[in-house]
Amino acid sequence: MGTPGIPPLVPGRLPLLGHGHLMAGGNGRLRFMQHVRSYGPIVRIKVGPKSMAVVNDPDLIHAMLTREASSFSKGILFENLKLFGEDALPIAEGRFHLIRRRQMQPSFHRNMVSSYVGKMVSTASSTIDSWEPDTARDMKTEMQLIAQNIVMATLFSSAPARERALVILDSVDTVFRAALFRSLLPMGPLDNLPTRGNRKISAANAVLRGAVTEIIEDHRRQSDSYEDVISLLMGARDDAGKPLDTIEILSEVTALLAAGSETTAVVLAWLFYEVGRNPALERRLHEEVDSVLADGEVTGDRLGELPFIGRLVQETLRLYAPWLVTRQAREDVRLGETVVPGGTNIIFSPYAVHRDPDLYTDPDRFDPDRWLPDRPQPPREAFLPFGAGKRRCIGDAFAETEAKVVVALVALRWRLRAVPGPVEPVAEITTHPKRLRMIPELRSDIPARSAQPVW
Repeated sequence: MGTPGIPPLVPGRLPLLGHGHLMAGGNGRLRFMQHVRSYGPIVRIKVGPKSMAVVNDPDLIHAMLTREASSFSKGILFENLKLFGEDALPIAEGRFHLIRRRQMQPSFHRNMVSSYVGKMVSTASSTIDSWEPDTARDMKTEMQLIAQNIVMATLFSSAPARERALVILDSVDTVFRAALFRSLLPMGPLDNLPTRGNRKISAANAVLRGAVTEIIEDHRRQSDSYEDVISLLMGARDDAGKPLDTIEILSEVTALLAAGSETTAVVLAWLFYEVGRNPALERRLHEEVDSVLADGEVTGDRLGELPFIGRLVQETLRLYAPWLVTRQAREDVRLGETVVPGGTNIIFSPYAVHRDPDLYTDPDRFDPDRWLPDRPQPPREAFLPFGAGKRRCIGDAFAETEAKVVVALVALRWRLRAVPGPVEPVAEITTHPKRLRMIPELRSDIPARSAQPVW
């Protein structure tokens, strides 16, 4: 294999801080991850005392996620996401991950996801219908509530009231922020001290686990009344035929709830922002839904007849991809010309890859038509919003379907206008808007429809 090598160190580090000063704030992190791409396929940075390798080349990232996947663990970020549950699927490793993924896969098969569309429609419509015309709303929060409610309704057969849902959502955000902070500024033993911040994290976790425990207990009391992910987990068995215990089910459901409340919601918020500031895109969106969904009814079969919405979703996934994913080398492993030593903490940035001008023409431009089949396409390895290989997000089809449903429902009734002022991307767990308030305006050009809309 060769001698383990040390990738070149990116210039600009300071004593004690390392490159941390260049990653200050959400915007700084995004600029820095794009900046380091110019220094080579694999480089090294310092975050405080911790040294990390940054893999920039999409071919090497793909190799790390596929061919060489067994040589890497999920890394420091996912280790800190154990705040949601010790061995939940997004965090689990090795054979345990394989077994759990096989247990949960039936709920996320594309045919099963298609069967969720009716529940997605009714759940999202209740929120969309509640909007007051011409009244500004925090679009990220609105989309998070919709996404969270869809996950709870379709996968857990539960639908909390808005105030309860907001409390759960705030708890998810608190734990996500803690996981990211601990990854970028690891404090070791200090994470367990009864500080104000740690008490807040514990309280948020208690709210989350309390909400999920109530749902699980209800399923146990009425086991014949449900057919969802919790039912599937309650009926699952390990290799020895032993059922999952309550803690295992709790961890899985909590992790699903957290993941489902964040990623798709952020994509939707950005999508409506981009469409709202481009009249030509908005017009095409409305023309498509008015034509295909003439009776106002959104169904699974009809989603396939909305290609422009599909491209809008795909382009938003590209432009506002996660800014940070981590891995850790289990052993010495060759990536291209570099032998990465075992134990090395590794990060890569889908956000930065997706905005590389060598991979994407005019990469900072929101252009859904770049995904038309007659346009030049980027290398397959250069588009990774859901990862790749055996650790590819199990909920990719669910997320894409959910996004299309929400976009169609909103477009059938509303125009969304951003409140004047800058809207900046911020690098938290996902790449989300720092502040995005939008004003729903009732469409005045809705054609006569042959049936009542779903709302």
